[in-house]
Amino acid sequence: MKTAFLFSGQGSQYPGMGKELAEQFPDRAKSILEVAESTFDFDLWKLICEGTAEELAQTRVSQPAIFTVSLLALAAAEEKGIAFEGVAGHSLGEYAAMAASGVLSLEDGYKAIKYRSEAMEKAAKENPGAMAAVIGLSADKVVEVCEEVKAGGNYVTAVNFNSPIQTVIAGTKEGIAIASEKAKEAGARRAMPLAVSAAFHSDLMKSAAEEFNEAVKDIKFSQPKVKFYSNVIGKELTDFSDMPELMAKHICSPVKFTDELNAMKEDGFDTYIELGPGKVLTGLVGKTLKEVKAVNIENTETLNAAL
Repeated sequence: MKTAFLFSGQGSQYPGMGKELAEQFPDRAKSILEVAESTFDFDLWKLICEGTAEELAQTRVSQPAIFTVSLLALAAAEEKGIAFEGVAGHSLGEYAAMAASGVLSLEDGYKAIKYRSEAMEKAAKENPGAMAAVIGLSADKVVEVCEEVKAGGNYVTAVNFNSPIQTVIAGTKEGIAIASEKAKEAGARRAMPLAVSAAFHSDLMKSAAEEFNEAVKDIKFSQPKVKFYSNVIGKELTDFSDMPELMAKHICSPVKFTDELNAMKEDGFDTYIELGPGKVLTGLVGKTLKEVKAVNIENTETLNAAL
């Protein structure tokens, strides 16, 4: 058995997430939450436990909140003796993957998340956008539809290659609306709007990428202790010489998650454990890979089921 840990992305948050794991492993939770508390000027844990869905959906809150719960799930897995040989994250989840693999310290992980979430929220206000998940249409066809819409003067692009039958698009509200209709005309089962007010991983995030790149110049990025798979290149990352540049590019580049999963399978991974809120990635593994095991850990019940 060869196990990979996967880490949830933005949009997976929900009120009260991670509370059970924090109560079950109080010492590990305390060490994580103390760093979070020293990094942000708001009570992150209180928002996670008591905040509304709307409050948690704010980018400056949801990113550190999901990162925190992913680390709590990681701590729980480690406490139960679950070993892993590789990591990957979906978008925001790549930061928890960096913390899990030793690329980032806990302190620097939170600093990076702070800079990223603030820069992206600012860019979202300056360049409002939208996203939608196109289901039941090949990625190539989705790209073709986006190019057609762009040629007509409306910005939209394919940004998250999640599975063979799901591709997320991002762009202006007008571009998303037109592309969604064209995708359905081309045979998509549906084009589901996402609950975001920004076009993440697109050119509309370029200002965030530039601001983030400058902010993380002094953060130390180390070599990982296990195999690390990258959204930007869609395979194992081996060159960690300029991580600020790569992670800035990550903000406005497509997430090649399908390619990552296929690369992991080729490298012998047969067990995938999603750590963090929800089980979106567990579902994507099931839709992309055959003859593998995929489970998630987000609370006491799922932790016990994963053992």
